[in-house]
Amino acid sequence: MRFAFKTAPQNTTWADMLAVWRAADDIEVFESGWTFDHFCPIFSDSTGPCLEGWTTLTALAQATTRLRVGTLVTGIHHRHPAVLANMAAALDVISGGRLELGIGAGWNEEESGAYGIELGTLKERFDRFEEACQVLIGLLSQETTDFEGRFYQLKAARNEPKGPQRPHPPICIGGNGEKRTLRITAKYAQHWNYIGGTAAEFARKRDVLKAHCADVGRNPKDIMLSAHIRLTPERGPRGVIEDAIALGAEGLDLAIVYLPPPHNPADVESLAEAIRGSGLWRPA
Repeated sequence: MRFAFKTAPQNTTWADMLAVWRAADDIEVFESGWTFDHFCPIFSDSTGPCLEGWTTLTALAQATTRLRVGTLVTGIHHRHPAVLANMAAALDVISGGRLELGIGAGWNEEESGAYGIELGTLKERFDRFEEACQVLIGLLSQETTDFEGRFYQLKAARNEPKGPQRPHPPICIGGNGEKRTLRITAKYAQHWNYIGGTAAEFARKRDVLKAHCADVGRNPKDIMLSAHIRLTPERGPRGVIEDAIALGAEGLDLAIVYLPPPHNPADVESLAEAIRGSGLWRPA
């Protein structure tokens, strides 16, 4: 199994996040680091501090040399996908080809309403999301892109320079929805992120994804499977290991450990020590 970490840029400081990422960049156990893309804290006091995800991710890419970097995940309605494609290409260039492009249909009604960003009905969200996937792939891989959809229209659109990853940075789609999220993942993504839950539920969603892959002619082995695993004060690193073992038995490829604030380099160091001792990870 492989391991990564996530520092949501909420209820934290830039200095603390930076210290964690710099420490993790020197720890071979962690292959990637992730932020999120929200404009106010989620699942906590929404009036608290929250750093913008793509700005901080770009700075963290510059502050590191080895870690792959990504957002789990960017709500596609936050930015026009043509704008996001330009951002992704630039960050792939800046990072030397280390970007993982994490995207989702969007869900947060509170922040969308506060900012006046249209979220739409559930059907509209996923219709828009599927169009956005096509726009992103076109702009990240083709010289010019034409697209005529309900939500997006492009005419001979360009996106230069493209990043070093070909045909485009790996697309990670996050979410557990069986009808639309997992089918869109089967059609367009190289990585699926299970947002969290039991190993039994993960296994069920994995099987749904495999069925969608069969329907659209994809090899499910071409899609990496990851999951959020939470590091909590109550369970500590031992809890992470227990969850990783259970999920690994069901085929998990990458465990992404959600680090709670306050962010501290000691947390990634003690976590890495526990992972090494567990036997779940071996040096490449």
